[in-house]
Amino acid sequence: MTTTTSNQSPRIESPRAHSGSGEARYAKLAARFRPVFDRIAEGALHREKNRILPYEQVGWLREAGFTTLRVPAAFGGDPVSHEHLFRLLIELAAADSNVAHLLRSHFSFVETACLQSPAFKDRWFPRIAAGQIFGNAATERGGNALGTTRTRLHNEQGQWYLTGEKFYTTGSIFADWVVVMASTEGVEGRQYALVPAGDPGVTIIDDWDGFGQPLTGTGTARFNRVPVVAEDILQRQVTSTLEPAFFQLFLLAVLAGIGRAALRDAVGLVRARTRTFNTGSGGLFRDESQIQEHVGLIASKAYAADAIVTIAARDLDAAVDPALQLPPESAFLRAELAVEQAHVAVPPLVLAITSELFDVAGASAVGRDKALDRHWRNARTVATHNPALFKARSVGDYLINGTIPVGLNSIGDAATTPSSTTGGTPS
Repeated sequence: MTTTTSNQSPRIESPRAHSGSGEARYAKLAARFRPVFDRIAEGALHREKNRILPYEQVGWLREAGFTTLRVPAAFGGDPVSHEHLFRLLIELAAADSNVAHLLRSHFSFVETACLQSPAFKDRWFPRIAAGQIFGNAATERGGNALGTTRTRLHNEQGQWYLTGEKFYTTGSIFADWVVVMASTEGVEGRQYALVPAGDPGVTIIDDWDGFGQPLTGTGTARFNRVPVVAEDILQRQVTSTLEPAFFQLFLLAVLAGIGRAALRDAVGLVRARTRTFNTGSGGLFRDESQIQEHVGLIASKAYAADAIVTIAARDLDAAVDPALQLPPESAFLRAELAVEQAHVAVPPLVLAITSELFDVAGASAVGRDKALDRHWRNARTVATHNPALFKARSVGDYLINGTIPVGLNSIGDAATTPSSTTGGTPS
């Protein structure tokens, strides 16, 4: 098991973006991946209506090199900035929010790998560069106290084994490797164990029953005495890192993409509609000034959601910019506060868009064949992942009292006597 004994926060090492940064660089990236996004969009409605998991579509992204976008150049990557990654994710989510969402754990593992030892990077970055995908198994459905896990690592005659059950294992059903949160008897805190998704002791079930994001593989994963290489066990560090902010901003990029998709469908409805009401002008909907205004309002909210995510991503870039030389706590604050404020602002915008979409058409818009309700269901599901109310309080407490925010790192059953969650060392 790999452990870290130093109390100092590690210097954050983030992949440096290619020197050709800026809008021209993004235009080249977008031109490279938009044909793939368009292919993914073509069958998105059919897949969601028929619960067809997007294995093939994930394969297209792998083949196109999308999953390698944050691999450092030293390991053969051509890394992009946070800003460009999240802008691409918005475009992918507009094509299919399920496909974008299921890659959250993969890209988060890439960020985590950047914080590890040279030996760890030498072991794992070549695998990512070769197209291998990483899933997640952190959260348990219940019974684990906050900050603990019932999934266990144990050692038998020098061999480590992993045993336990997880839920909300987004992306793992599509992955080559699963990053599992576990506890070890006699070891403080929690650990990450990396195990092959195809191991005989690993069972991943598509039993997610939420009304939104149905194709993300967010279901049950069971681990039955799965062998784990000692070097592939990492101590979960309580440090000032950008990991929580990155993990949460990913969700906001998915939400912004859903907003774009809903706007796209609103425009399509108005353009195609020939039926009208006598209470209007009697002309085509596309020529009604009030309909035009309503679509403009939807578009403005979608633009605002995009802009907020993009600006927050720039703050993540600034936090790891070597030219700024921010100390770890300042880097953490730069990223965490940006994402927390974005987390308060973006969901209401997208939820409004996905509801107001129906105001540009008549009762025919609610037909099951169109499945326009999927935008609201998907947005509502993504927005529930990390309650925005806690984020607003955290930002206000920092601005008023200087209390350092605590990044989300644990979910579990509440203690009988609540402990303070404000202040302390960010994780």
